[in-house]
Amino acid sequence: MNAPLDHLYPVFEKMLPRSAKETLLGQSGTVVWMHGLSGSGKSTLANLLERRLHADGRLVKVLDGDNIRSGLNRNLGFSDEDRRENIRRVSEVAKLFAECGVITIASFITPNNELRRLARDVIGTDDLLEVYIKASFETCQERDPKGLYAKVAAGEVKRFTGKDSAFEEPDHPDLVIDTEACNEEECLARLLDAVLRKTAGKATDA
Repeated sequence: MNAPLDHLYPVFEKMLPRSAKETLLGQSGTVVWMHGLSGSGKSTLANLLERRLHADGRLVKVLDGDNIRSGLNRNLGFSDEDRRENIRRVSEVAKLFAECGVITIASFITPNNELRRLARDVIGTDDLLEVYIKASFETCQERDPKGLYAKVAAGEVKRFTGKDSAFEEPDHPDLVIDTEACNEEECLARLLDAVLRKTAGKATDA
């Protein structure tokens, strides 16, 4: 049950504006929301993108699904309700970073369009670059970088996305990166170009 809001008195208008923070950093805040199956390449590309943008003098924060579930969202499981709350919380955190001018990379399976719409509704279309990291279940199973697919086959993991729990193809992502069709360098180049175009399109005096 949601807590009552009638005793809250937000003071957003009294705080330092976003523009001042973006000017300080010399960049525009945005959220790069990367979704796809486990093993599709989300974390690899998120880490490569972070390092590339950092090398270019940009402030970047990566929000990774496993990292978040080991801390902020450690009390959540994998029921539909908990998956929704996981995405809601992360979206709110990503929004806070973006409003501080930080380029924020969110790497989460985000298995269906309802959850992707939730992220977009919280963050806002102007601040969101939705990227589908595409790879088939079979390819991800063959890669199995975390050993999860082997555990699934052994019956040790339940409600696994792509097998017991469905993964829905995205409706209208801003960018699709097929990690089966492109090598790592090509994928990173496409991703970096999209991020730079997104931030340039928003920019400003920062």
